[in-house]
Amino acid sequence: MGLKTSDFHYELPEELIAQDPLSDRSSSRLMVMDRDTGAVTHRYFRDLPGYLNRGDVLVLNDTKVIPARLMGRREGTGGAVEVLLLRRLENETDTWETLVNPGKKCRPGQKLEFGDGRLRAEALDILEEGIRKIRFRYDGIFEEVLDSLGEMPLPPYIRHKLKDRDRYQTVYARYDGSAAAPTAGLHFTKELLSGIGEKGVDIVYVTLHVGLGTFRPVKEEDILDHHMHTEHFVVSADAARRINRARENGGRVVCVGTTSVRTLESASDEEGIVRPCSGDTDIFIYPGYRFKAVDALITNFHLPESTLIMLVSAFAGRENTLAAYNTAVRERYRFFSFGDAMLIQ
Repeated sequence: MGLKTSDFHYELPEELIAQDPLSDRSSSRLMVMDRDTGAVTHRYFRDLPGYLNRGDVLVLNDTKVIPARLMGRREGTGGAVEVLLLRRLENETDTWETLVNPGKKCRPGQKLEFGDGRLRAEALDILEEGIRKIRFRYDGIFEEVLDSLGEMPLPPYIRHKLKDRDRYQTVYARYDGSAAAPTAGLHFTKELLSGIGEKGVDIVYVTLHVGLGTFRPVKEEDILDHHMHTEHFVVSADAARRINRARENGGRVVCVGTTSVRTLESASDEEGIVRPCSGDTDIFIYPGYRFKAVDALITNFHLPESTLIMLVSAFAGRENTLAAYNTAVRERYRFFSFGDAMLIQ
């Protein structure tokens, strides 16, 4: 019998789901786990430099979250509609894959409008799992229109209104394209990164635009039946060279977030050599996976039965991971996007 989704369940009291970011990013708690023994120690995120060594390489995902949630109306009926932008289609101008709510009333041909008609759209097609293909029309620059009309696409478990849009953005976010933040990176401040660099740790950026997979729960009981959606990633020649050089010189590759892990594992060969490349990945990492390019992982505490806790379980062992999560519940850690972090090494 293969792995079941229920093998990755843990009990989480609702009050431990962080609703707001901390005023100081780096004052989050940091659980440090030895992946060989499962032993954990309790620190703060600002203590991270003490766990990194000269010659290590820290790999960060520099994607930028776009204000991807649009509230609008259906032309004709005036009925309210919510559209979540997932991915811009490269070869079709102004066409996006989206999630629409309510979806049943958004059939091909349905026209939508947002912001008193500043942005208009038409549903073109319904793809797998209810994803709608929508084409937009507007005057000016799409990013500027979206910036004025769109809202940050906070996950459904965060019910508080975000006061500062930048707090759902890493301090090093650079390339527009994500429907969700790479949340392990939210703990870093510019000062913390500067201190890490001064230690002789090389800081390298890759890009993975976080898409639908972040919002989709695993519904199948056998995890192998779960379908991962593709996400676009980029590893530059410079990033690949610096990661490979650190490895060759005995340094560790320390990935910040599951998105950085998925990027490097998609871009590396069987020997763990990272290749410069860009494209789409649907890599699904679960226990039994042999990691090729990653030596340590910084990550948040993820939803029960999610593909993210499966990835962490592949890296640290399922029993170690669930034990650490149960400890985090007992010690009142904060969970999910605005929650605390763990370093697994």
